[in-house]
Amino acid sequence: MAVYNGPTCKRCRALGVKLFLKGEKCFTDKCPFEKRPYRPGKDKSSRRKITNYAEHLMEKQKAKTIYGVLEKQFRKYFAEAKRQKGETGENLVKLLERRLDNVVFRAGMASSRKEARRLVSHGHILVNNKKVNIPSYLLKKGDSISLSEKIKSNDQIKSRFEENAKRGVVSWISVDIDKSSAIFVDVPTKEDIQPPFNENAIVELYSK
Repeated sequence: MAVYNGPTCKRCRALGVKLFLKGEKCFTDKCPFEKRPYRPGKDKSSRRKITNYAEHLMEKQKAKTIYGVLEKQFRKYFAEAKRQKGETGENLVKLLERRLDNVVFRAGMASSRKEARRLVSHGHILVNNKKVNIPSYLLKKGDSISLSEKIKSNDQIKSRFEENAKRGVVSWISVDIDKSSAIFVDVPTKEDIQPPFNENAIVELYSK
C-alpha cells in the first residue's frame, strides 16, 4: 500500500490549514502548526502570489493529505464521483468518507487516519463480523465495524477509544464503547462533513 511517509506536520504548514494528522499531538500546544502557522522555510512575514491553478491544486492536496490517498487512487475516486448522479464534488467527499480507515478514525477507534490504516492493514478491524484488511474498503449504510478480540483486550487501544469517543463522534456513526464497535448509520452529506477544502475547486482542476 503506497502512502506518504514524509514529515507530517510540515504538510499542514505547507497547505496553510490544520489537518489533524498526528492524533493527540494536534490537540496540544506541542502542535507545530500552532507555533508556526506559515509555510516551512519561509519567514512568517513573507508573501507570494498564488495563481488560480495553484489554489485549485492546493485544495486537491488538502483532500489527498487528509484522507491519505495518493494521486492514482484519488483520480479513480474522482472518476467514480463523476459517474454518479448529483454534484461531482459532493460525491467525491462522500466516497472518501466511506473509506474504512476514515470511519475507524471517525468512530474514535484510532487517534488519526494513519493509525486507523495500520489497524485495518494488520487485520484488527471487523466489518459485519468479518475481517477486512483493506483501508480503502467502502462501507455501506448500516455496516458495523468492530475491533478484533485480540486488539479489544489492549488497554491502550480501549482507553484511547473511550477518550476519543468522549471528545465527540460524528452524527452519522453510532458508537458502542462497551462492545468496542460502531455502526455506519448513513452516508453523510457535504453539510454534515464541512470539509476543510473546496471540493468544487478540485472539480474545476480536473475539468481543465
